[in-house]
Amino acid sequence: MGTDIKIAVLASGRGSNFKALAEATSDESFPAKTVLLMVDNPDAGALAYASKSGIAAEVVDCGSRRGSMTPESSESMAELCARHEIDLICLAGFMRIVKGKLLDRYAGRMMNIHPALLPSFKGLDAQEQAVDYGVKLSGCTVHFVDKGIDTGAIIIQKVVPIENDDTAESLSIKILREEHRAYPEAVRLFAEKRLKIRERRVFIDDE
Repeated sequence: MGTDIKIAVLASGRGSNFKALAEATSDESFPAKTVLLMVDNPDAGALAYASKSGIAAEVVDCGSRRGSMTPESSESMAELCARHEIDLICLAGFMRIVKGKLLDRYAGRMMNIHPALLPSFKGLDAQEQAVDYGVKLSGCTVHFVDKGIDTGAIIIQKVVPIENDDTAESLSIKILREEHRAYPEAVRLFAEKRLKIRERRVFIDDE
């Protein structure tokens, strides 16, 4: 892996984190470049930004089962990544559990961003879970992807205070702003080879 790594992003919806990553990595000084978008939804808003930005995009049929992906789609995505010489995969609102050949091939080289301070409020509707529970702080977590659901080693977390009048919607907006900062930061650290995993802890080399 060189200093200028190639990134693929997996998305299912509007693609705001895909856009944040693509914009950050378009800077010539950034040690990585977003070169591929893969979506499971042909109506994903992320596709429009990829087209506008000249980023290769592929729609992959991942099957009709909600939250899951077929072995064939995992293999197709792995082959697409090989074709584009991808070094790192970033999940950005990808609404399926990644498994199979794609996960096996990119173990330790796949990240996800979650709108909560893991290990609290895993899975769907994390912002609503946080508001309903009554916690005073929430935020976002960038973590490596493993075979569990939001269980991978944590890279970066950003904290967002929850006010008494916050709703799931208002909290989502506040957390999303931090997501757009945290994800490029985590990718930069990976590209600079400053992330070291020991057991399930991630250490950041401050050199």
